[in-house]
Amino acid sequence: MRRRERSRRGTAGAERTRSRTTRPAGARPVPMVRVAVAVPAGRTRDALLALARSGAVELDEPVLNGSPEGPATKALRSVPGPVAEPCVASTPPDVGALLAAHRGDLVAGEARLERVASGSVEQHGVRVWAGWCPADRQADVASALSAADGSLVPLRRPPGSDPPTLLRAGTPLRESFAPLVRTYGTVPYADLDPTLFSGLAYVLMFGMMFADAGHGLILLLAAPLLRFGPRRFRERLGRMWPFVAGAGLASAASGVAFGEFFGPTGVLPVRWLSPLDEPVRLLAAGIGLGAALLAVAYLVGTVNRWREGGVRLALYAPTGIAGAALYLGLLALAAGLYLGRWSVAGTGAGVAAVALGLCAVGLYAASGGGGAGVAQAAVQLFDLVLRMGANVVSFARLAAFGLTHAALGALVWSATTALWHRAGAALLAAVLVFVLGNALTFGLEALVAGIQALRLEYYELFSRVFEGEGRPFRPWTLPVEEAPQ
Repeated sequence: MRRRERSRRGTAGAERTRSRTTRPAGARPVPMVRVAVAVPAGRTRDALLALARSGAVELDEPVLNGSPEGPATKALRSVPGPVAEPCVASTPPDVGALLAAHRGDLVAGEARLERVASGSVEQHGVRVWAGWCPADRQADVASALSAADGSLVPLRRPPGSDPPTLLRAGTPLRESFAPLVRTYGTVPYADLDPTLFSGLAYVLMFGMMFADAGHGLILLLAAPLLRFGPRRFRERLGRMWPFVAGAGLASAASGVAFGEFFGPTGVLPVRWLSPLDEPVRLLAAGIGLGAALLAVAYLVGTVNRWREGGVRLALYAPTGIAGAALYLGLLALAAGLYLGRWSVAGTGAGVAAVALGLCAVGLYAASGGGGAGVAQAAVQLFDLVLRMGANVVSFARLAAFGLTHAALGALVWSATTALWHRAGAALLAAVLVFVLGNALTFGLEALVAGIQALRLEYYELFSRVFEGEGRPFRPWTLPVEEAPQ
């Protein structure tokens, strides 16, 4: 009776904690709660199977306390050859019978259960594990544990501990952009999830470098093939279809603006500029787009610094308010000097000077102080300003590779028209040059634009958004082989 009462209290506590922690959180990772799993020692296996089925609790790495090895751990050494993926039977098996039946996978699963069980803290006949659980899964886990007379108890977060990160399962658009962030690293638990920003920034940059309406339409048509193609192909790449469709749409839109449709064929009029005729204007557009993306990255970085260390870190960090103010001040100074607006230039210089002072204080504090700290802060401050300018100029590659794409398209179209005006076999040669030339341009430029957009994303943008790396949420789970009914 007392066990059931404890279980009800644990479930009620989980509900109260969930109501406090699962309010709308925007782009935050899933809220995590520090929990303890407590079960009677005699129900250890049932409780661990309940956790394995839920896949919602990350247990702390077990600290083996010198307890003797269990029978499954000993038997696992005698299993010949490589062991299949471990799984566990729903009912306690006979380890000897498993060996006789060559079920090394079940033996390995039982050995895992023994290892987790030996890493618990046991007192007065109760086993306890500590770990992390998503706030919105507490009630489900508590209910599953109650069947084994166990409880899930919310705990206070230990000082200085960082919960694991579990990003929210979102729309198909978010899921298609997620590999951009995962490839870079794990988002720290305190930070915002930059998935949508990173995906949209990548699509815009790729579209400017791969600016051709015809090539963009090919990508756009490839998206439904990823979504509805053969099952084996769909399972591997199907969720990427919104990403491919977005890249194709951005490329087609840029091609319409530049009057490019499989090169300068004249099918589309130039609605904004012709890359080969106005390269300087295109260069300015690329740097302008980069400057805007950097401003957004500084904004996200400022929010992240605030969430990581409060107002002090956000104020003095080079990727926080101080860095953002320095960046905007230098932009205003450069724009004012270029346009001859001395009031704008003077305001920008003043903002940049104050921001430099804030950055210097932050860098000096981080260096540890003293004469060496002064020298280190001075060097880092110089490097900060230098890199800031270099990062803005680095976005000139958007224009450079856009020009390359336009030049290759113009070359293919010139060769095609030169052959087209001849008689006989030259007409067939013209068609081959046009098709093969565009295929080569498509493949080469898609590869180059994809790599360059990724480079700008990681080195220029993410270096402002992140200052560290989190650790992914890895719930303890194990496949359970249910007994036949």
